[in-house]
Amino acid sequence: MNSNQLPVNEYSKFQATYINAAMNVELIDELEISLHDFIRFVQNIPMDKFDYRYAEGKWTIKEIIQHIIDSERVFSYRALRISRNDKTPLPGFDENNYVDNTNANKRGLQELLTELSAVRHATLLLFKSFSDEQLARIGIASENEISVRAIGFIIIGHQKHHQKVFEERYL
Repeated sequence: MNSNQLPVNEYSKFQATYINAAMNVELIDELEISLHDFIRFVQNIPMDKFDYRYAEGKWTIKEIIQHIIDSERVFSYRALRISRNDKTPLPGFDENNYVDNTNANKRGLQELLTELSAVRHATLLLFKSFSDEQLARIGIASENEISVRAIGFIIIGHQKHHQKVFEERYL
């Protein structure tokens, strides 16, 4: 499915930022392509930038990479639950609390990128396993209706959003 075909009633206005960052892409193809693009991009960042904060209280690049990993795990879990027709409303999560409770800045860049790659490969296999019917299923996450396929595009767009932040504020 192409992101341009995603009905707007399958995600919230807040999530539109991430959906729009993944415009005109095929879901399965872009889950794979965007990972490779991101890793290549990150590997070209000067080493002295990974612990840099552009302002007081802002995350480092390493913390953002960990945030992308953690968020993708949460989003994939939501997609799994909704795809299996679980009608339980799924809670939000406090991204700042998650980042505050990691040791991302003490980890090596390659370790973070290897973990991101492993998580993305699991996500890719999960989304490849879904039928068209499962991809179209709607559930509740963070008090908003969302489809499984919208979650896939949010995973892509969330990563692209943070890559743009790197370009604009860190480099």
